Amino acid sequence: MTPLGLDAFLPYLINRTGVRLVARFTGVLRREGLSIQDWRVLAALNEQDGQRLSDLAERTSIEISTLSRIIGSMEKQHLLNRSRASGDARAVAIRLAPRGIEMVARLIPAAQALERTALAGLDAEAEAQLKALLRRVYANLG
Repeated sequence: MTPLGLDAFLPYLINRTGVRLVARFTGVLRREGLSIQDWRVLAALNEQDGQRLSDLAERTSIEISTLSRIIGSMEKQHLLNRSRASGDARAVAIRLAPRGIEMVARLIPAAQALERTALAGLDAEAEAQLKALLRRVYANLG
């Protein structure tokens, strides 16, 4: 049997990198009482507030039933609010609450610092290429 060659196997490399990134950021998040999934929700809503649960699930890659529980917990922490979406009385829009907006503002510098650390030694062109390639790999798997 041919060995897999983990150091050249894309799923291994991506997972290994992701685990290390999450581990570095989790310490920052814990001090704020958040999980990595909470952060993904906050960051996604910061980018586009007022998302429906299904759209937020797609954007954060969190399964809807899990996301629904996370949203409930975050609502109790006054980080976000649920309200009826305009134009569709059945749809619920999820929005950042003032406390959530403040939390994101505090965390963005730490997230950006982690990204700078991860990308150290890459020039702007290599960084852009890496991000484009990762988006392409993600799309290929969709």
